[in-house]
Amino acid sequence: MDLSNLTLVLRAALSHAPEERKAAEASLEQLQYTQQHLVRLLQIIVDGSCDMAVRQVASIHFKNFVSKAWSPIDPDETRKIPEGDKSMVRENILGFVTQLPPLLRAQLGESIKTLILADYPEQWPSLLHWVTHNMESQDQIFGALYVLRILSRKYEFKSEEERIPLYQIVEECFPRLLNIFSTLVQIANPPIEVADLIKLICKIFWSSIYLEIPKQLFEPNIFNAWIVLFLNLLERPVPLEGQPSDPDARKAWGWWKVKKWITHILNRLYSRFADMKVHKPESKAFAQMFQKNYAGKILGCHLQLLNAIRTGGYLPDRVINLILQYLTNSLTKNSMYQLMQPQIDIILFEIIFPLMCFNDNDQMLWDEDPHEYVRKGYDIIEDLYSPRTAAMDFVSELVRKRGKGNLQKFIQFIVEIFMRYNEASIEVKPYRQKDGALLAIGTLCDRLKQTDPYKAELERMLVQHVFPEFSSHVGHLRAKAAWVAGQYAHITFSDQDNFRKAMHCVISGLRDPELPVRVDSVFALRSFVEACKDLDEIRPILPQLLDEFFKLMGEVENEDLVFTLETIVDRFGEEMAPYALGLCQSLAAAFWRCMASSEADDEIEDSGALAAVGCLRALSTILESISSLPHLFIQIEPTLLPILRRMLTSDGQDVYEEVLEIVSYLTFYSPTISLDMWSLWPLMMEALNDWAIDFFENILVPLDNYISRGTEHFVSCKDPDYQQSLWKGLSSVMTDQNMEDSDIVPAPKLIEVFFQNCKGQVDHWVEPYLRLTIDRLRRAEKPYLKSLLVQVIANVFYYNPSFTLAMLHKLGVATEIFNLWFVMLQQVKKSGKRVNFKREHDKKVCCLGLTSLIGLPANHIPAEALERIFKATLELLVAYKEQVAESKRQNDAADDDVDEFDADEEENEEDEDDGEMGVDDEDQDEVNSLNIQKLVQQEVFSSMMRMMMMMILMMILVMTRSCRPR
Repeated sequence: MDLSNLTLVLRAALSHAPEERKAAEASLEQLQYTQQHLVRLLQIIVDGSCDMAVRQVASIHFKNFVSKAWSPIDPDETRKIPEGDKSMVRENILGFVTQLPPLLRAQLGESIKTLILADYPEQWPSLLHWVTHNMESQDQIFGALYVLRILSRKYEFKSEEERIPLYQIVEECFPRLLNIFSTLVQIANPPIEVADLIKLICKIFWSSIYLEIPKQLFEPNIFNAWIVLFLNLLERPVPLEGQPSDPDARKAWGWWKVKKWITHILNRLYSRFADMKVHKPESKAFAQMFQKNYAGKILGCHLQLLNAIRTGGYLPDRVINLILQYLTNSLTKNSMYQLMQPQIDIILFEIIFPLMCFNDNDQMLWDEDPHEYVRKGYDIIEDLYSPRTAAMDFVSELVRKRGKGNLQKFIQFIVEIFMRYNEASIEVKPYRQKDGALLAIGTLCDRLKQTDPYKAELERMLVQHVFPEFSSHVGHLRAKAAWVAGQYAHITFSDQDNFRKAMHCVISGLRDPELPVRVDSVFALRSFVEACKDLDEIRPILPQLLDEFFKLMGEVENEDLVFTLETIVDRFGEEMAPYALGLCQSLAAAFWRCMASSEADDEIEDSGALAAVGCLRALSTILESISSLPHLFIQIEPTLLPILRRMLTSDGQDVYEEVLEIVSYLTFYSPTISLDMWSLWPLMMEALNDWAIDFFENILVPLDNYISRGTEHFVSCKDPDYQQSLWKGLSSVMTDQNMEDSDIVPAPKLIEVFFQNCKGQVDHWVEPYLRLTIDRLRRAEKPYLKSLLVQVIANVFYYNPSFTLAMLHKLGVATEIFNLWFVMLQQVKKSGKRVNFKREHDKKVCCLGLTSLIGLPANHIPAEALERIFKATLELLVAYKEQVAESKRQNDAADDDVDEFDADEEENEEDEDDGEMGVDDEDQDEVNSLNIQKLVQQEVFSSMMRMMMMMILMMILVMTRSCRPR
């Protein structure tokens, strides 16, 4: 398609008519891989005479197609961009960077990034020459720096071996880059375009030094030249002319961005070279030089910048945050603290403390968008960039590392604020300073609880200075009072009435008219519920409490709300039964709201996703609390099924572990597994076969429940065929040559579940699973996996000993398997501990398999082999008895319900629970009784031998019991 027709198609893609727009999009889809298509799109993008909307559509289509097809993820993809087109794009795209307006340049930049990631240096060796050549051209400097930034960023997080191309980039470009930087810094009254160029240089430098400083920069004169320029810009006031008045535009202004990137770089250098112990020998001298010549100068520049806070000047939040990080990291270094110490009072009381106080921006957000106020207050990402959080971190580190004198001085300062606040009339009370003082007290909670004389005064402090603010007419003080009370809920109150008063004030805060107060009250309530010794204080108002709680959950998506609910459910346990259905319905509704909001708004995706995870965790907590009330699971299941059906697909990858836990509860504690729940089996197996191998250990648990608790349906149902589905999944995993031993551990455990629970009903699967197991056993390296695979064979012996033995002979591996088994039973470490079959469960399964063989007719097993079986069984029983006794001595009996199917590593399998998985008690008794009868009838043993074997089998009868793990 020629340029003019392609332009018409692109214009049609903007049409308001859906039919026309869809037709245009279909045409673009068909054209993608045709000759010259990418080249023509590029021509349209750079054509200044073309309509800007069409150029923008072309740039987006170009970017999306390049991202998808330049280096396709699927190596078997047959459709490819013609190599000639690729070559022509590489030859021309770089020169267009400076010709485009920012809107189009951003799209083209993403495409250049894709090309560089895929092609440099192998397919694009000329790229570096283009950059160095254009760095010498005044008209092309921006384009060269723009591309160099993308190029350097490719190696920002690469390992040392992968960074080798970066060292060549630094070698060839950095001398020129330094000259450009120096020239730009010397320009008098520089325009904003200079700031954009300097910002690019800073970003290039940052990416190049992030993980490892290139050796070229270790040269003292070169490094000094860079640092001098950085400090020059850091000290220099930003131009007043052109500075935006709008706060958001102001912090994004080029010159403030330059300050941010320079503080970023200097922080990175300091964090890398502040601690001499962590350095390689070759960089130790450089670190000493940095500490001696630059660390103090940087600190001085930072303190000078922070003066803006004292004088009412402007400094962007991110710059303040980075500077305070530098100061905080400097507290542990004696030489740096000595430089700080003469100014520590100014830093602490005139810079740090004002940042901790409620301010105009807080008030505006509180009034205009309380939901956003709450979100920012509980957002982990916001905390990373917040000046207030950085100030709190500084105070915490100061009293921790330099507490002598500073803690007392700071507490005295806070007390004086409390006194001034109490003495002032209502019109002139320093409300915002009181807010900051409460924040400081809450921040230092852990320290004050451990330090004399403060720990003895905490209750009195709460009564005098915190409790009164619960009834303040100022909303943010009510919120802060709830938060501080929650921080100190765990102290020992001399007067329990004070604890009760604080808790009831916090509970009352759930009904506060101001949303942030309600949220902070819920957060504090969690601590009081944990600390409450007499739940009768809460029990009478529990229904009303839950009502207020769920009203709030309907307003706010906040993970901490769910944490509080989990704590309430955990403390009240089965008492939550009357509310369980309502709780689950409310949490399910909250989950769907969180999912909808995170899908609709990328900016709140993280917080919405976190809150969604919290909802699922709370649902698990509720299900656990009602585990002794199976009838409730029938009522709750319909509410949860839609969540499970959606989240067991690839849509739920971020919450898959939590979803599987809910499935595990429902399949284990429900009276029976419903057909609706069975409909989830195919979803889990499909995920396991496709993308969920990392969750195999989690998938194991519900699959075990399906097989062991729904055996009849599992065996009889043919549409879907669960047995075939299981075989497909397990055989795929166990035959995969790329799977490590640790990756497939759940597979033999599931085969064990299959044969233990389907006894006598799945004979046709004996040979396939034996072949699969033996093949993997020959390749296994780790002792733990070998033990599990041998136990599969033991379980199949238990399932049908004569059939299994015959099958091993048919496969020609009987001698091989028995020799391996007996060798593994005898292997011990230098310490005398077993190398294999370490758990109590392992020993039981081996005993079951071996004693199943004893019950066979005499002509099935040679006398010599029978003697080895008898000896091995006896040794296993003795070892088992000793292990049980040792477990009791170590008080491990309390861990009986620990899931024995935890993926233990080789050296972590010593302690195991006593509730092992197997058949039901009655079935087990019947099986062992039959074994005893058969044994008695055999003539091969003397009467004494029969007596000894009777005793052994009776011990097995006692020790083997169903072990439903959860």
